Amino acid sequence: MHNQDPLHGITLKTIVTELEAHFGWKELAKRIDINCFKSDPSINSSLKFLRKTPWARQKVERLYLKFFA
Repeated sequence: MHNQDPLHGITLKTIVTELEAHFGWKELAKRIDINCFKSDPSINSSLKFLRKTPWARQKVERLYLKFFA
């Protein structure tokens, strides 16, 4: 049975790292208006926030799929 989830096997850390490498924090903050991308951004602080905030995580995952899937 094949998993239908396009994000299957991709960690949140990979998603944030690839988005940051592709866009940079400034552009990421423009595309997704959340403080963890605007105020003193880092991979770890972003992961902490996104793991606790499902709506923000969904936006990040959608952006990732749009550009990398």
